[in-house]
Amino acid sequence: MEPSIYSYSLCVALPLMLFFGFYFLFAKTPEKVIFENYLRSRRIMGIALLLLAANYSVHFFFGIRFVDVNAAILMNLSTYFLCYWLFSSALTTLLDRFYITRRRLQTHLGMWLLFSVLSGVILLLLPGGTMQKVGLAVMAVWLIGYGLFLVRRLLLAYYKAVRIFNDTHSDDIGSYVKWMSVFTWWAVIFGVSCGLLTFLPDEWVFVWILSSVPFYIYLFCCYQNYLLFYEQVESVMESEVISEEEILCEAPSYHAEIAEKIKEWIDNDGYIRPRLTIKELSDILHTNRTYLSAYIKTTYHLSFRDWIIGLRIEYAKRLLAQYQTLTVADVSEKSGFQSPSHFIRLFKVIAGCTPTQWRKKGAD
Repeated sequence: MEPSIYSYSLCVALPLMLFFGFYFLFAKTPEKVIFENYLRSRRIMGIALLLLAANYSVHFFFGIRFVDVNAAILMNLSTYFLCYWLFSSALTTLLDRFYITRRRLQTHLGMWLLFSVLSGVILLLLPGGTMQKVGLAVMAVWLIGYGLFLVRRLLLAYYKAVRIFNDTHSDDIGSYVKWMSVFTWWAVIFGVSCGLLTFLPDEWVFVWILSSVPFYIYLFCCYQNYLLFYEQVESVMESEVISEEEILCEAPSYHAEIAEKIKEWIDNDGYIRPRLTIKELSDILHTNRTYLSAYIKTTYHLSFRDWIIGLRIEYAKRLLAQYQTLTVADVSEKSGFQSPSHFIRLFKVIAGCTPTQWRKKGAD
């Protein structure tokens, strides 16, 4: 491989990695207590990016790939293993503030040390040949398996958060954290690819380096954008930590009474109230929100959000049919939706056509 191609690719990636890493570590966030978890997550991510930048620096300034390819592979494998943990921890802690514990930290650091030592024995002490190739294959499988284990843990936290949002809020709070799911799947593809590219011939190594540029730019932009919505999402997460008193509270025995209250509330179009939460509805109905959530699921077989959306769409249909002069934007606002575009998208999913098309069908 021409050393210049390899060097140029590092010249592109290394400054970006250093900038992103130091920015995540030292950039300020709003001085509110609620942002402590976001800051913790961003600092963990900053450490991961600086570790990768250190890896790139060794490649760039010392040309370790050309001096000792086995040492380069060892450094890459050890760095990836540790960064897998840091990346997943940074994202998971955004959704589960109690994820990082001393015991979990010690366990994963111990696994990293064991992985690094065994990789070093295979690459530096075993003679080249079949035995070394088999050993490297085992380490590669371990690395990929470890990454997939962390991905599963992150996705479970993500889906749990989305489920909480849908069970407690009429607004689509889950859309604010969707980038984590997108990034996680991209990270799976990128992480596995990086592991495989480590073993490629020298002339293809620059692909491994350049492929990191769009990946980390996307990560940086997502963290910056999430800062705009983090306070709202974290407030929801905090409000949904059920107290011990509520957990111990037995479900009310007045099933028929709560059904009557809900029917009266629906008849009065209470669901068109913007940004409605299950906590607000439980206060209106004078009931326990945990019981109310369970009642909605068992009675309507829907999450709170889907139930409210269904009621609002039916209300919107009545407005479209009765008031031909109302615009789609007017109907959207009167029905309690966040925006006309959001309303049209949901209407099309549920009704199978746009509000305008539905109104024309009704007129015909």
